[in-house]
Amino acid sequence: MKYLNFSLGICLFLATILTAQTKQISIEEIWNGTFRTEGMDVLHSMKNGQQYSVLNFDQASRSTSVDIYDYKTLEKIKTLVSSADLEDLAYFTDYKFSNDEQKVILATNEESIFRRSVLGNYFVYTINDKSLDLISEDKIQEPTFSPDGTKVAYAKNNNLFVKDLKSGETIQITFDGKKNEIINGITDWVYEEEFAFVRAFEWNADSNKIAFIRFDETNVPEFSMDVYGTGLYQTQHVFKYPKAGETNSLVSLYIYNLNNGATNEVKLGKSYNDFYIPRIEWTNKPDVLSAHYMNRHQNELDLWMINAKTNTSNLVLAEKDKAYIDVTDNLTFLKDNSFIWTSEKDGFNHIYHYSEEGKLINQVTKGNWEVTNYYGYDENTNRIFYQSVENGSINRDVYSIKLNGRNKQRLTKSEGTNNASFSADFSYFINTFSSASIPPEYSLNSSASGNLIKSIKDNDVLSQNLSNYKTSKKEFSTIRVNGNDLNMWMIKPADFDASKQYPLFMTQYSGPGSQSVENSWNGANDYWFQHLAQEGYIIVCVDGRGTGFKGAEFKKVTQNELGKYEVEDQIQAARQLGELPYIDKTRIGIWGWSYGGFMSSNCLFKGNNVFKMAIAVAPVTSWRFYDTIYTERYMTTPQENPSGYDDNSPINHIDKLEGDFLLVHGSADDNVHLQNTMRLAEALIQANKPFDWAVYPDDNHGIYGGNTRLHLYNKMTKFIHNNLGDKRNKEEKVGVKEKVEIKG
Repeated sequence: MKYLNFSLGICLFLATILTAQTKQISIEEIWNGTFRTEGMDVLHSMKNGQQYSVLNFDQASRSTSVDIYDYKTLEKIKTLVSSADLEDLAYFTDYKFSNDEQKVILATNEESIFRRSVLGNYFVYTINDKSLDLISEDKIQEPTFSPDGTKVAYAKNNNLFVKDLKSGETIQITFDGKKNEIINGITDWVYEEEFAFVRAFEWNADSNKIAFIRFDETNVPEFSMDVYGTGLYQTQHVFKYPKAGETNSLVSLYIYNLNNGATNEVKLGKSYNDFYIPRIEWTNKPDVLSAHYMNRHQNELDLWMINAKTNTSNLVLAEKDKAYIDVTDNLTFLKDNSFIWTSEKDGFNHIYHYSEEGKLINQVTKGNWEVTNYYGYDENTNRIFYQSVENGSINRDVYSIKLNGRNKQRLTKSEGTNNASFSADFSYFINTFSSASIPPEYSLNSSASGNLIKSIKDNDVLSQNLSNYKTSKKEFSTIRVNGNDLNMWMIKPADFDASKQYPLFMTQYSGPGSQSVENSWNGANDYWFQHLAQEGYIIVCVDGRGTGFKGAEFKKVTQNELGKYEVEDQIQAARQLGELPYIDKTRIGIWGWSYGGFMSSNCLFKGNNVFKMAIAVAPVTSWRFYDTIYTERYMTTPQENPSGYDDNSPINHIDKLEGDFLLVHGSADDNVHLQNTMRLAEALIQANKPFDWAVYPDDNHGIYGGNTRLHLYNKMTKFIHNNLGDKRNKEEKVGVKEKVEIKG
């Protein structure tokens, strides 16, 4: 009897293991946090270079804290501040130190405005006396310490204010701010979205001057969105949104002097018409401000040095490009006020060193590869630290190099995606590493050698959890398409049988300078692709022409014709993949979100003899509907380039639709407006073309919240099954077989 029980136990144990190893990834698990990775939140290197701070959340007490850790031991030294000890602050979600690290701004009650902008309540916590002071009774934006830590500047109701932390006095320094007309020190919608910054004011080194950009959006056309909410009547959200070819905000640059209360407009020795100011930054000299000025086409970028004391300006650098110039945050001033700059002027993105006057000292990095991140300059060792794709365009590694371009050293060892966070004195860096097969790992490394000092955090628990699931390897390769070797990954069903034929589902984004084929850990969509592979689909992603990190020529070939070469590459890649013996070329689908939705729509319409179905989520359907800065960077204006706008817009190719089409949008998308989907839907209706669609009420471009994502992915999955799955088209394949060149 005991023997029988023992045998039965063994059988049950083995059955459990076998079942666990073939567990299926469900769509519910993708969105309920089952596969969430552990990370390090709001990491800040302390000024001494030997310690770092992290924002932590304590589940038991429901409190947040800023904790200080030692780099060498990785042990927690102390808690700097905890909301559990603050009577007036139940929690905080972010923190910022003053330069001397004696004060901290703590954020609470933050609410999103647009993608990057937030309103919130902010407190100044003083470490020595543990005092807590509310900056303003009202919700404000972008509170920022002066370099000497005695003041905080912030924006409220489109105006700028400065609070003296010693006296408690607040002064208002601009007075003409008005919603949908004048904004001081905070960017307008299109700058925030496309130039990727919100705070448009900066303190000088002596804490006695503030430079700020003023936006006059009075003549910018308004866009309105219905917000349905839960009330009896809907409301409207009205904001300024300049569509391609329309009027932009008029921008001007000012300097406010705290000593005398005077505000002066910056005047340059060159006149500009219809221009942008995408960056401002004070140099190490407290009276010298640097400013980027860019023409509307964004193919000319001027770097100015402006002397606030003498009211003079000097043009130190002027770059031109036949296509466009990317704006970055890489400008770094050294002690002698020479500066580091990155540019694609030799065909690849590299680091350059210029004198204070703008004379080229030397090109620091060179080669047929791209610098993808600039980390900083260590004056003690005369080394620059950066990230690049020198080890293959789908990988990222961290390097150091002397300022003169010599003694380059690869600091990271593992193949995949490495990203560094350096200590303030550049003696250590915390490396975040992941690959397609290894979830994020955090480690402390020596900046001198790159050698591992200690592991900080890993995601072994997630790895063990995933080992219970039936997953497939992401296989990287290249495919020769239209004369180019394009990066590609493929996911096959775990029980793949080369003698069978499978439907093909393609995913892509394809926007200028983007990358979807990268050797990094899963995003949520990767788990969806694993789910689809479990259901018997082969998933493929191809980065076509126009995508990034393979040089300026490859990236900028799409200039003035967005949606031409990228679509040609996706159609041709699908055609060639359909000739593989294990892919059923009568069952090929494609999907994408935003730019990817623009692409998937075009691919289905223009590639109607290749694609059987497509899903487009939040797609641009005509570039005439999208904003000035992004669209005109690649297309100039519709007045100058009407054919570029119209020849490749899905809305003008609906007559070609033959396959199955699912169109999805959020009704409160302030970025890619619902207008895009409505106009495409109306065109399809008038052409009597059948299609499926869904509009998610009051959802923005991300379409999320509550069960929204779950509902969306269930809907898309069902659509794929209905159109690529069991309803297999068994017609005999016809046509000439093409050679498919895939290099692993």
